[in-house]
Amino acid sequence: MSTPPDHSPPAAHWTAFAGTRLLHRGSPLEVALAVQAALRHDPNASVLTFDDQQGRSVDLDLRGSAEDIAARLALQLGPPAEAEAASPLSADAHARSPGRPKLGVVAREVTLLPRHWDWLGAQPGGASVTLRKLVDTARTASSAQERIRQAQASADRFMMAMAGDLPGYEEVARALYAGQRERFNALTEPWPVDLRDHSRRLAEPAFEPATAPAEPG
Repeated sequence: MSTPPDHSPPAAHWTAFAGTRLLHRGSPLEVALAVQAALRHDPNASVLTFDDQQGRSVDLDLRGSAEDIAARLALQLGPPAEAEAASPLSADAHARSPGRPKLGVVAREVTLLPRHWDWLGAQPGGASVTLRKLVDTARTASSAQERIRQAQASADRFMMAMAGDLPGYEEVARALYAGQRERFNALTEPWPVDLRDHSRRLAEPAFEPATAPAEPG
């Protein structure tokens, strides 16, 4: 039987477990078909599927053919986001012809106190360059912090569902939120191998630095 094309967004990534054993990891369609095959082989198997980005369990409707499942997943997940096409800044940059349209530079009013303007004016490159660097640094730090929060939440949801009854779960969760990678790894070492490895995989971004190194000069 040929496998139909996957119509789900490329970013979607799921993982299915049969008990504590890893069944399949991949796109939503690949995982759904693997779960369908496993349940045909053993209708009583305990299979759970998770969205790796959120760490949440996913309900699957496995009736019908692979094409039927693919169509339902396409409706469930929706089309890939086209953020750039919908971006007001992108549209504004394309609409402008004079000046520096390819750089997407937009002039807007900024209100600061005199001491702020004095400090900005004394920086290498002047006020505009310094403001852009400050905004980029803040965006990078905010993005890193959000990535850590997302990893903590997704790993904890998965572990609560799959390992909530295992010895040491509460201590593992504390290590996760405290950013203690070595303690987290040590406490999860006795867990079933596939369950342990997937928990570590989801948690890994939570142990990365929350801030990026400052740009030189």
